[in-house]
Amino acid sequence: MTSQWVKHAINEINADFQRSADTHLIRLALPDYPGIWLYLKDESTHPTGSLKHRLARSLFLYGLSNGWIKQDRPIIEASSGSTAVSEAYFARLVGLPFIAVMPASTARRKVEQITFYGGQCHFVSDPCQLYAESERLARDLDGHFMDQFTYAERATDWRGNNNIADSIFRQMASEPFPIPDTIVMSAGTGGTSATIGRYLRYQGHDTRLLVVDPENSVFYDYWQQRDPQLTSAVGSRIEGIGRPRVEPSFIPDVIDAMLKVPDGASIASMLWLEKMLGRKVGASTGTNIWGALQVAKEMRQQGRQGAIVTLLCDSGERYLDSYYHPEWVREHIGDISSWQQSIGSH
Repeated sequence: MTSQWVKHAINEINADFQRSADTHLIRLALPDYPGIWLYLKDESTHPTGSLKHRLARSLFLYGLSNGWIKQDRPIIEASSGSTAVSEAYFARLVGLPFIAVMPASTARRKVEQITFYGGQCHFVSDPCQLYAESERLARDLDGHFMDQFTYAERATDWRGNNNIADSIFRQMASEPFPIPDTIVMSAGTGGTSATIGRYLRYQGHDTRLLVVDPENSVFYDYWQQRDPQLTSAVGSRIEGIGRPRVEPSFIPDVIDAMLKVPDGASIASMLWLEKMLGRKVGASTGTNIWGALQVAKEMRQQGRQGAIVTLLCDSGERYLDSYYHPEWVREHIGDISSWQQSIGSH
């Protein structure tokens, strides 16, 4: 029988969802690409400022429905930032302690946001220890390890129910090309690309799913080789996307194509989009934009018209000390001027 506390917690999360409007779909004019429309699903407008708000909501509802999340027991998550910010928000909403296990290098702004929502940050020097340390804390504190990288793909209802894919198609209904030619998505857990890919097949849409992957991530190689043991010695330098190991939530068979995106191209695209939009976006959005522009270039070469949809994952305000700091970029990413010239000549 469902306890009163679980009923209350689920109701609180559903009520929070009802108070939130859907995120905007922004149409971007591309003068160099006649007949090709680029749309950005702006996930930065969620209460916690990123795409991960959807994931955190789904993970909490999944954990509560499964009986894993219990009253007064802490929630533990392995996260480099945005997921932890969103989970801290929902943990506070239902009155639970929250601990984020994260690399010591995580952006300061994200740490501040986690603590703002009442969460604690538990730092590890070696990112490879995130999972083991999260499991240890959950064991020692009798809490629940949320494990976004395992459960992201199964916590979301991919058939519809206002998931991100359903929302995109509803918002595209009155556009010149209501069925997008391509949806471009970067992968962190793989949960969103799994949701979109499954939805496209379930609805029978002739839309291609292109997943873009940053440097030092194994998703692209796994998609090609299907070797689940693949690992990378270093982590992705684009926060929130790319993984050094194959995650259980990454479902390769629902992806039509993948593209490896150099980190310099991600940052150059991010800065280009800032000028186009008049506001800052995160680096993972830059990765998405680079992929979308490659699709637009291919469509133009082939004389095709249509719509491309991608995601604005989070705001750039979280990255003023990193991706928007020229010295930091020079030191950690390198010289991006050639990528800026390339994107400018599109």
